[in-house]
Amino acid sequence: MDFILALKVIVMGIVEGLTEFLPISSTGHLILAGSLLNFTGEKIKVFEIVIQAGAIFAVCWEYRHRIAQVLTGLGSDVKAQRFALHVIVAFLPAAILGLLFSKQIKAYLFKPVPVALAFILGGLFILWTERRHQQHTQVRPSQVENIDDMRLIDALKIGLAQSLALIPGTSRSGASIIGAMWFGMSRKAATEFSFFLAIPTLLGATVYSLYKARNELSSADIPMFSLGTVAAFISAFFCVRWLLRYVSSHNFNAFAWYRIAFGCMILITAYTGLITWAE
Repeated sequence: MDFILALKVIVMGIVEGLTEFLPISSTGHLILAGSLLNFTGEKIKVFEIVIQAGAIFAVCWEYRHRIAQVLTGLGSDVKAQRFALHVIVAFLPAAILGLLFSKQIKAYLFKPVPVALAFILGGLFILWTERRHQQHTQVRPSQVENIDDMRLIDALKIGLAQSLALIPGTSRSGASIIGAMWFGMSRKAATEFSFFLAIPTLLGATVYSLYKARNELSSADIPMFSLGTVAAFISAFFCVRWLLRYVSSHNFNAFAWYRIAFGCMILITAYTGLITWAE
């Protein structure tokens, strides 16, 4: 792997780690970053999915004690069993819909302009949800303050909301967090559950992507995939810790305005020809 390729891989890994858990769409940023870096192609699409594992390892490390408690308590602890069931139920909608429609989504939506539109619409929805959330919490507190207070129907609703992230530019974390807030969860509980929900969702996508591309990949690709995964892990580790502190005293409006501004920039540069976005 030459120096220029290594730099591109590291940049893509950092972009993945920094954006995976923020409501600004890691997939959208990877598509746009890859376009600017001329780092595109079928193998790169697999790379972009596989390096998500690095971000997930960061979450697993941050919540290693909670994950260990759940795993060791599955046989006898009702609380652990209920938590695991909630994660599985929330995971299923996106998994099923992804298997059914992944080809169509990749063919028509994995392009800069559709991604830009998803950025803008998602930003507007975040602003709407935050305003609604503020109005409701002034009247009464959130229905679910802690993830242990969730019901099965709450998990299903969040899973359906996460399914919207199959549209590139929507944001998996944004769909699950904002969806959870829309359905009555506190901002902190919504963010934490989104972290846990990311584990089966992204690891499942990684394994499935590797399996589908098994004939296109070789041992020569291991350094590129490994370097990207490590870069994603490091950047995601710091991002997760920062986000947990941030949500304790801030809303998501800043991310909404960022999405709107970024999406408008993509549309303007694409329309005027200032930047030729690869597809």
